[in-house]
Amino acid sequence: MALLLSEADVRAVLTMPVALDAVEQAFRHLADGTALLHPRRRFALPEKVFLHYMAAADTETGYAGLKIYTSARGSVRFLVPLYRTRTGELVALLEADYLGQMRTGAASGIATKYMARADATTAGIIGTGLQARTQLEAIAAVRQLSSVRAYSRNPERRAQFAREMTERLQLPVYPAGSAEEAVREAEIVVTATNSSTPVLLGRWLAPGTHVNAIGANFPQKRELDEEAVRRAGIIAVDSREQAMLESGDLLAAFGGLEASAWMVVRELADIVAGRVPGRTDARQVTLFKSNGVAVEDVAVAARVVELAQERGLGTRLPLFEHCG
Repeated sequence: MALLLSEADVRAVLTMPVALDAVEQAFRHLADGTALLHPRRRFALPEKVFLHYMAAADTETGYAGLKIYTSARGSVRFLVPLYRTRTGELVALLEADYLGQMRTGAASGIATKYMARADATTAGIIGTGLQARTQLEAIAAVRQLSSVRAYSRNPERRAQFAREMTERLQLPVYPAGSAEEAVREAEIVVTATNSSTPVLLGRWLAPGTHVNAIGANFPQKRELDEEAVRRAGIIAVDSREQAMLESGDLLAAFGGLEASAWMVVRELADIVAGRVPGRTDARQVTLFKSNGVAVEDVAVAARVVELAQERGLGTRLPLFEHCG
């Protein structure tokens, strides 16, 4: 029988170290060809409702699955069905809001591990929502941070975010008065917003900065201006195919889909596998443009299911019993 895991079940077992390890392994499997993915597709439905779906399989770990979700009037509902690759058996259904936050943070953590300077200790973040929390948690797990500056438009929310993250990470997180103040001189920068227009300007970036841009995954949305992209000596994405469909930051900077422009964009899997460097110079600006790919969801979901089974969590669903 399949296992149904609620948000509470997922939160009970999923930690950032678990997510980081699963996502790093998933990128290694993408690089060696044992993992495959299909980019996100979207249906635009009436009343401004969207149905989104993406899929991946990892024959090395033996799991395949999808992330399916709807977005409607500010509400998003995430679900991950997980299958066994050898038998086609439905292993589990997972509510996947928290799972998505953690895997997105973990992807930036892995990018930071391989692309940021090894001695980077300061971070700046634009955006203080739920995704921002796991972004900082992941970065703090791979770099010895000494301080963070955070900016969002609402002063009360950014002050609360700073207090919460100071306690959670046990390092000083300061509210910044502007986006520029948050990122000036920061060695690691994160953009985690819903903005359709740039919130990060290239002229603010100090030499040697690494940027994780995670918020914009529609072609008409952007968090970075053209200069921020142009200043990057190395640009990486989680999937070049998916980035060409929905990365407004890169589409705007490259002027469209010309293949020659996209040849400079590396895939994070190749960096993790050591095929290409994530950084070649201490003064180089590096950029990870994250769109989020299903192999991350499948990898983290598989770990969650295994941990939940060990702890006896979840509800058994009598599905497909006739299949044997």
